[in-house]
Amino acid sequence: MSLVLSMDSKPEPDPAQVLLEFRNLSKSYETRGGAVLAVSNLNLQVRDGEFLTIVGPSGCGKSTLLNMLAGLEKPSEGEILLRGRPVAEAQREIGYVMQNDNLYPWRTLIQNVMFPLEIRGMPARERKAIAEEYLARVQLDGFEDKYPYELSGGMRQRGNIVRALSFSPSLLIMDEPFGPLDAQTRLLLQMQLLELWREEKKTVIFITHDLPEAIALGDRVMVMSARPGRAKCVLDVDISRPRDIAHIHEESNYRDLLTRLGDELAEEIKITVASKRGG
Repeated sequence: MSLVLSMDSKPEPDPAQVLLEFRNLSKSYETRGGAVLAVSNLNLQVRDGEFLTIVGPSGCGKSTLLNMLAGLEKPSEGEILLRGRPVAEAQREIGYVMQNDNLYPWRTLIQNVMFPLEIRGMPARERKAIAEEYLARVQLDGFEDKYPYELSGGMRQRGNIVRALSFSPSLLIMDEPFGPLDAQTRLLLQMQLLELWREEKKTVIFITHDLPEAIALGDRVMVMSARPGRAKCVLDVDISRPRDIAHIHEESNYRDLLTRLGDELAEEIKITVASKRGG
């Protein structure tokens, strides 16, 4: 059984506080070269309302983990429970934001945001009101009738995020959503995401390759091991909220958090590089 280490001692969550649980989770793929184990014996509990960020070396199974959460792939072993139920029975409670915005090019921005509500059968007037409210909250009011090609990358990703929130999921999972964006736009979206999270009180699982982003956003950071991905350790981010993420580097314990997180990740990157070299 894998061991999840908290680098700052905190009690395990009360079972009543746990929204999501990974139990002995493994995923393997059949390839022409044989079976490849992507995720192995991963165990973790996520609290209701928690913002969990995940980092790990390339190819360690981070996206595979989210795809299993979203029901796009099935575990080879183990299970994922949302409020004690298998995630296959709870898909309507999960919103998924990918790195690419995936807005439908033939729909306007507001039509894209309304789409999850439309497929759930919500009346047109009600879904339009919800979409307008969310777009205003991320400063996209006035752009409702624009098509995706008429919007910047940051604007499209804001639309993508509020589309995933429009149907009020219990869990929002995000796979490097700010990766392709420039630094200024990235900072803006980080700030808006934290504000939405504070207001919505959703549980968020957020994958990133950016260590400062992982610290700035997360209550905890999980470091995944080199493939096969395991929960190598979990680092508590003891920086008070609300956070001024533009100046978070000035926090007294920020540098220590960044160093400890970087050291854990560097070990796994070395293992990944060595395995690719065959030694």
